[in-house]
Amino acid sequence: MKPKKELIAPIIRGMTSDGETPLIVTCHEDSVAELTLVNKEVTHETVKEWQGALSLFIEEHKRYPRSIKIAGEAWSMALGATLEEAREKRGVSKDPTVERKVTRGNIMEGKVALVTGGAQGFGEGIVRGLIAEGGFVYIADMNLTGAQGLARELNSQYKREVAIPLYVNVTVEDSVEEMLNEVALTTGSLDIFISNAGVLRAGSVKELTLKDFQFVTDVDYTGFFICSKFASRQLAYQNMGSNGTLLSDIIVISSKSGLEGSNKNSAYAGAKFGVIGLAQSFALELVSDNIKVNAICPGNFLDGPLWSDPEKGLFVQYLEAGKVPSAKTLHDVRRFYEAKVPLNRGCATQDVVRAICYVVEQKYETGQAVPVTGGQVMLN
Repeated sequence: MKPKKELIAPIIRGMTSDGETPLIVTCHEDSVAELTLVNKEVTHETVKEWQGALSLFIEEHKRYPRSIKIAGEAWSMALGATLEEAREKRGVSKDPTVERKVTRGNIMEGKVALVTGGAQGFGEGIVRGLIAEGGFVYIADMNLTGAQGLARELNSQYKREVAIPLYVNVTVEDSVEEMLNEVALTTGSLDIFISNAGVLRAGSVKELTLKDFQFVTDVDYTGFFICSKFASRQLAYQNMGSNGTLLSDIIVISSKSGLEGSNKNSAYAGAKFGVIGLAQSFALELVSDNIKVNAICPGNFLDGPLWSDPEKGLFVQYLEAGKVPSAKTLHDVRRFYEAKVPLNRGCATQDVVRAICYVVEQKYETGQAVPVTGGQVMLN
């Protein structure tokens, strides 16, 4: 007769994004666990009871349960002080209730982030930058082939798994929900959700079609709402199990055009203004769930495909729309926009990554719109 497994407290590792189904791991000392997705009410009292039982185990063993192998599955989950420790199934050698010392140099170390629109352009630069800072990143994009290729490249470069590709259409609720369910089943949840996916259609208000206007609004504005809806549900459950010590982040990539109007670019500017209003409103609501919500407002990313694509880039669109009356060539359009910036260059993705790291490190700010514009836009 096999000895009875020593039961350790259930742990909330995340939740499905319907807001009702928690992902619960029931741990056993012999490195086996039961993973359940169950429709049941999980209250703060329930969590407090589980935390008490887990704390008792930690006090006796000075670590979390080491490895969690899911019966019948090819993958396993593990708990650790960092993502790497968990993935290597080494358990936690120190009291996990003691917060590790976080400095400006290691703020992203071991954090799990998700970047929508992460397969190319600005999003790709953010993905690369966060991984270089020590993070683990889900690359979420409609361009799944591009996301898969980028993940393979980065995992090969770092000689370990640092990125996972996911398909998402941010304008479709079912797609966003499915994406976050994949996150819950893979790493339990995440620390940072970055809503970066965006599109642009330039044109005079006299000529811009309603179809193009709605396309920009659906992706840039409504997409942020949908992503925040499902991400906040998952993060709220994760934070409820953290005894109030964990702060998670939702960050939307707005724009300089979200801080001041943009000539013949009304759909984009309107959506980017709008997401700042959403970020401020979500921040007020989600603070009770220990979720910070902030916006990053980059200046013009002149070297990215949004601007430089030879067929559909903004240099081409603005030249054709006559947005720069004196411009005769694409180079003229570029120099016109560079000359507007006191630092005399476009915004780079690394500038935005630094701003993201600042927002995550800063524990006393939420609902902010952080300009990264080279001095072109200065807040009052």
